[in-house]
Amino acid sequence: MIGNAGEEERRLVLGVARSANDNAWRERLSAAQARSATAIAQMHGLPDVLSRVMAARGVLPDEAPEFLDPSIKALMPDPSKLVDMDAAVARIADAVQAGKKIAIFGDYDVDGATSSAVLAKYLQGLGLNPVIHIPDRIIEGYGPNGPAIEQLRQDGAELLVTLDCGSTSFEAFETAQKLDLDVVVIDHHQVGETLPNVRALVNPNRQDDLSGQGHLAAVGVTFLFLVGLNRELRQRGAFQGRQQPDLMGLLDLVALGTVCDVVPLQGLNRAYVTRGLAIMHQRRNFGLTALSDAARVSGKPASYHLGFLLGPRINAGGRIGDAALGARLLTTEDPHEARAIAERLDQLNSERQAMEAMMLEEAGAEAAMAIEARDPPVLLTGSEGWHPGIVGLIASRLKDAHRRPAFAIAYDETGKGTGSGRSISGVDLGKAVRKAVDEGLLDKGGGHAMAAGLTVRREKVADLEVFFNEMLGDDVNEASAHRELKIDAALTATGATLDLLELLEKAGPYGAGHSEPVFAFPAHRISFADVVGKGHVRATLAAGDGSTLKAICFKAEDKPHGRMLLEGRGRSLHVAGTLSIDTWQGTPKVQLRILDVADPQKMRV
Repeated sequence: MIGNAGEEERRLVLGVARSANDNAWRERLSAAQARSATAIAQMHGLPDVLSRVMAARGVLPDEAPEFLDPSIKALMPDPSKLVDMDAAVARIADAVQAGKKIAIFGDYDVDGATSSAVLAKYLQGLGLNPVIHIPDRIIEGYGPNGPAIEQLRQDGAELLVTLDCGSTSFEAFETAQKLDLDVVVIDHHQVGETLPNVRALVNPNRQDDLSGQGHLAAVGVTFLFLVGLNRELRQRGAFQGRQQPDLMGLLDLVALGTVCDVVPLQGLNRAYVTRGLAIMHQRRNFGLTALSDAARVSGKPASYHLGFLLGPRINAGGRIGDAALGARLLTTEDPHEARAIAERLDQLNSERQAMEAMMLEEAGAEAAMAIEARDPPVLLTGSEGWHPGIVGLIASRLKDAHRRPAFAIAYDETGKGTGSGRSISGVDLGKAVRKAVDEGLLDKGGGHAMAAGLTVRREKVADLEVFFNEMLGDDVNEASAHRELKIDAALTATGATLDLLELLEKAGPYGAGHSEPVFAFPAHRISFADVVGKGHVRATLAAGDGSTLKAICFKAEDKPHGRMLLEGRGRSLHVAGTLSIDTWQGTPKVQLRILDVADPQKMRV
C-alpha cells in the first residue's frame, strides 16, 4: 500500500496505478469507512472482512443487525404514501369484488413480465381470470397503443391495468377513454409534470410523489400495490370464509424483476431479493423451476443466476420471438407447459446469441475504423441487416470494449433507424438524446443517464455524431481519466474458502448499487492458463504456501487481462476478482471470477 491519502482519495492497492485494463486499483474503504468497519466488528462481534464489506457499502455500526437480516415488514412503507395509490387500490378492489374482467398490459422486458405475472397470480388467487397483453417490440413498440386497447375492450375487458409502462401514453389512453375503459397505471419511469388522464397513476418517480420509493423496479411497486390491495380487501371483509392469496410466495418473481431491471439493491429492494431468492430455492413457481433447469442453474440461486441466466432467456422472447412467452411461463400452473415454454425461450436465447455475435462482429469493425480515423468520444454504429431487438446488447458490448458511450442502430429499407445507446459513469446519455430531439436531429428519443433509445433518419446520423461528440466530449474525457477498480481486501488462495463465501453471503445479495466484493490476490503464480468455451480464459492461481485457486476470466481471450494471463504461465501476477461457488459435478468449490490483472515486475522502481 502507499499512503498519505485524504478521506476521499483511496489508497492504491499493491501499488497498481495502471493494470492490464488501464485501471488503478484502489481501496473501496475510505478512512471514515475503515473506522466504521472497526466499530461494526467490535460492537457486534463480526469478522473483520465482513465488517469491511458492510462499511464500504455505507452500513453504519448501529445499522448492522438490521442490514444482516433485512425484513420486508420493517422496510415496507405504507403503500398509501405513494400518490394515487389509494385511488388505484379502491378501483381495483371494486373490480375484484364485482368479478369484473381485468386486462393487464405489461412491458416486454423482465420487469414487465414479472410485474404482469405477480398481479395476475394474485388475482387468480381471488378467483379471477385476468388477461395479459405484452406488446410486440417490433410491431407495437413500447407501451400501450390504441389498437391493442381496442382489442382488449372488444374481448370484454372492463378495467385496464398497465405495468412498467403507461406514464406517458397520452394518445393510447384517449382511446381507452372513448371506449369507456377505466385505466390504472403502475409504473416507475421518469415522467414530466404533465400526466395522462387516467383513473389512477401510481409512480414513485412522479414529480409530486414524495414517498422516497423511486428506486423500486416496476415489479417492486406492483408488490407494494398488492400489499395495499390486500389490506383494502381484508378491511372490506372480502376474505371471510376464504384464504388470502399468498403474497410472500410471489417474492421469487419480485426478486427476478428487481435484479434484471438493474435497480439499486438497497433498502426494500435488497429485502425483496433476499427473501425472493429463498422462495425461489423452494422451486414453487413451475415456470421459474423449468427455466432454471433449462438454463442449467445449479446450487442455491443467487442474483447472478437471475441477471445473467434467467433474465436473458425471458428477454429473448421479447427481443426476437413472442414477447408474451415470459409472462405465460411465470403464470402457468402446468409443469408440462412450463417446460415447453422454458425450452423455447432457451432456444430463442441461443438464436439471440448467434445474432448478437454476427452483429457484434460487424459493429466492432465499424467502431474500430471510427476510432482509428477520428477517435470519437461517442460511437455510432448501424446496419440495415440488424435486428432492432438486439441493438441494446450491441451498444452495451461496444461501450464495455471501448470504454465510451456507444449506440447501435438498426435501419429499415426506408432509412429509418431504431437505435439504443449505453453510457459510462459520469456521462448523461438520456439528457443528450432529449436535447437531440429538441434540435430536430432525432424523430424521437429518451432514456436516462446510462441508457437511451432513439429513432433517427439515416441521412441525419453524421450530424448526430457531431452533436453528441460536441456535447459529451468533455464528460467522456473526464470520466475516462479516472478509471479504477475498487478493492475490498487482499486475500490469498488459502483464504478463499467456502466458509468465507458463506460469511460474505450475509452481506448480500449483491448487484446494482450494492456491488459484489472484489479481492486482490498478490503475486500468485499462474500455474495453468488456457482458452475454454467461447473465448473464456481459465486459470489456476498458486499461493506461496502451495495452495491453489481455480479461476475463470469470461470473454477475455482477446482482452488485455486475458492475454496477460495466457502469456504469464509460470509467472507471478497480481489478480483481482470476485469469488463464487462452482457446483459443477455436484461438489461445491470456490472459484475466482477474474476482473483484472497486473504485472508486479512493471511496477518496480
